[in-house]
Amino acid sequence: MRAAVSLRAGSLAALACLALAGCGEESSESSRAGEGDAGTGGALSWALASQPRDIDPLLASTRSEELVTRQIHEPLVESLAGPFGDVRRLPGLALSYDASPDNTIWAFHLRPGVRFQDGTPLNAAAVLANGQRWRTTPEGQALMPDLFAVDAPRPDLARFFLTKPDPDFPERLSDPRTGIVSPQALDRSSGEAATMDRADRSGTGPFELREREAGSVLVARNLSWWGTAHDLGPALDQVRFRSVDGSPERLALLEEGDVQVAERLAPADAEKARENPLLEVLGSGFETLGLERSVRGISSASEVPSLSGIWLTRLASG
Repeated sequence: MRAAVSLRAGSLAALACLALAGCGEESSESSRAGEGDAGTGGALSWALASQPRDIDPLLASTRSEELVTRQIHEPLVESLAGPFGDVRRLPGLALSYDASPDNTIWAFHLRPGVRFQDGTPLNAAAVLANGQRWRTTPEGQALMPDLFAVDAPRPDLARFFLTKPDPDFPERLSDPRTGIVSPQALDRSSGEAATMDRADRSGTGPFELREREAGSVLVARNLSWWGTAHDLGPALDQVRFRSVDGSPERLALLEEGDVQVAERLAPADAEKARENPLLEVLGSGFETLGLERSVRGISSASEVPSLSGIWLTRLASG
């Protein structure tokens, strides 16, 4: 049995992937630390540096696209912690994984009872369709150049066959671009050379797509998300992503309270934000993030938060 032991934070330029999931059997449940109930945290507005043009995880080519699609589509491999200071770490869609001695065959044991937002079961057949898509499309081949076959020997087990050893293969399946899509949302449900022909109700994630228009994407809490039963949240009911060109414009919206998070602040704007007692600045350089101090759940002082972190974010009352 293999276990991924490190966590990563990420965005496209400086980050390679989402937080890497620990593996092994699911840890025992414990009560949520802190206060509040999942789904009672109100709404958050996030100023993006570019407009998400595609909700398809496999086609995500910018931080903004990865950030949005990651709320809807979950990768197989991840490590999740609940909101409100919860210190537990639970595996995501794959409860565990193991490899052949030469690291050319990887088996992923799936979490039972998970459904896509359209009601389709998340089982090995659904993972097989996604694997076939990765294997037969240019974007998938770029992510997994050594993948030559996928099978589903039983409903809770999916296997990936590689042309050469890859001890880091589970890390590839933690990338937001490998978010699992419902086979019913693909133009070929088999996944062979398939494209995603609808974005609504296409994932298993904590949020589902509600509105998409020029310059704005609204996601709302998925009432049937599997993680809610494990006290994983989501702590927010809605997140609106607004595309705002220009760092000064994003900072102005943050200072005025029109957004609670503004990404990619230029150095001069980040310095202005640091001088504002109502704001906080995380990260540095190209990935600087500004946020209202009322926002909880994004607290890293040295790294830009992982793309999954937004569903663990809570707006403090008062």
